[in-house]
Amino acid sequence: MIDKQKIWKEIRSWLIAIGIILFLRGFVVQTFHVPTGSMKDTIRVGDFLIVNRLKYGIKLPFTDKYLFRVKKPKRGDIIVFRYPLGGKGLFKDTNFVKRCVAVDGDTVYIEHKILFINGKDINANYTSHRDPKEYPPLNIGKEQFQNLWENRKLQKYPHVRDNFGPIVVPEGHVFAMGDNRDESDDSRFWGAVPLDNISGTPLLIYWSWQPKISVTAFFRKVRWRRIGKLLTQNPST
Repeated sequence: MIDKQKIWKEIRSWLIAIGIILFLRGFVVQTFHVPTGSMKDTIRVGDFLIVNRLKYGIKLPFTDKYLFRVKKPKRGDIIVFRYPLGGKGLFKDTNFVKRCVAVDGDTVYIEHKILFINGKDINANYTSHRDPKEYPPLNIGKEQFQNLWENRKLQKYPHVRDNFGPIVVPEGHVFAMGDNRDESDDSRFWGAVPLDNISGTPLLIYWSWQPKISVTAFFRKVRWRRIGKLLTQNPST
């Protein structure tokens, strides 16, 4: 004879577990897989991250709308965010992980690959340049550059990788760049990141493996030393 009460208890325990998972996923944490090397060596291709969704406030689940905001990102924070041109092109509805290098009101420019924020050169130990080639600057005025950048019209100009700006980050946005500066698709090309697009900051690496190594060589494929590594946020620049 079927014990309906026992079956209902089993179903209820599963529903509670699923509800807890959905709550945590919607409000507290999310997971993120790193597909590119734009943050190398801070974060590597094949790292799987746990993201703290409460760092900057509480959002409605599965939306970009904040119920309330605790604080804004600061310079040096590693951030996970929805691609600002979501709905268009290859990165439709894609999440990115980059570093916030400037906040609203900051003046940003790059000369010969050196980043300047408010006139101060930023020589952080977590950044790298792997391409000896340097693109020359665009021969346009400051106002035109700001206009093109704010309207996200610089994607087809590789020149802005090494010589950029100056621009002023608009209100309610941040300027994000990859630590691997020569191999990063970031705010230099597609503009500022709206604060509402930012979902949080990565807490730790819960899994990591080398994509180019076959799964048949499992123990060599897994980066055992990276599993459990905390991703500490660097101090403001």
